[in-house]
Amino acid sequence: MSIIVLGTIGLDTVKTPVNLKKDILGGSAVHFSMAAKIFTKVNLVSCIGSDFPRKYKIFLKNKGIDLRSVSVIKGENFRWTGEYTKDFNCAITKKTVIGVLGSFKPDITNDQRKIKNIFLANVDPKLQLSLLKKFTSPRLVACDSMNYWIENSKKDLLRVLKKVQIFFCNDQEARQLSGEYNIIKASKILLRMGPKIVLIKKGEHGVLLNAGSFMVSLPAFPIDNIVDATGAGDTFAGGFMGALTLEKDISRLAIFNAIIKGTVIASFNVEGFGLEETSKLNKIMILKRMNKYKRLFVL
Repeated sequence: MSIIVLGTIGLDTVKTPVNLKKDILGGSAVHFSMAAKIFTKVNLVSCIGSDFPRKYKIFLKNKGIDLRSVSVIKGENFRWTGEYTKDFNCAITKKTVIGVLGSFKPDITNDQRKIKNIFLANVDPKLQLSLLKKFTSPRLVACDSMNYWIENSKKDLLRVLKKVQIFFCNDQEARQLSGEYNIIKASKILLRMGPKIVLIKKGEHGVLLNAGSFMVSLPAFPIDNIVDATGAGDTFAGGFMGALTLEKDISRLAIFNAIIKGTVIASFNVEGFGLEETSKLNKIMILKRMNKYKRLFVL
């Protein structure tokens, strides 16, 4: 099976205690795609500006990502500038340039309308809703969001949550949207908003998944040489969703294994800037680290 993702294709300028990198390829849909492509065919829905470097478009094509529904719009590309201090759990946003994303109207090809697995990455909920209407009979729909949309487009976000099976957010966003500080209680409130599964990303502290009838909490893979945490959550989501597309039955075991795969792939992401590490991944590298990860639970 294949998957389709709606999100941003960005040019990121990132400063960390390790180094400073300018205008590197990033964006929610790109980080997601680089992880999901390990397991399945990825179709990307987004837009780029006329200033978007040709080398990055060639790079994505060479990675096997379907770019037919990436619109080229005259104007400046979406850009994000951020900084990490010694605490890599939270980026300090210095500047955001919306650029052509402000006039973007997502569309897809006729054959893509039949795709069964859909991920709505972090963009305006109105865009998420408009794209979702174009699919004929989706099997699995998941979405992500952020504090900006919770604060400024809450009504539209709540409409999205009624139409998805899985909702991804981080711990701060879970508290903001639910109004509850305790993460367990917050996840239960979010479930009542519509999704069947709520997946709360907690950075270096791992992830909490609440599916109503069962709950899973797993740690992050321990990394002591963090370089850049940008896109780690999107990478986790890509690994998780990519793994689930291979499953006929989305069982507890399938979900558990998908969490492990997403966690392990995200651990590679933070070891380099942008896509430096995830773009080189293969299943053998992932399996080796998965085995190391599983040994953490053996007494």
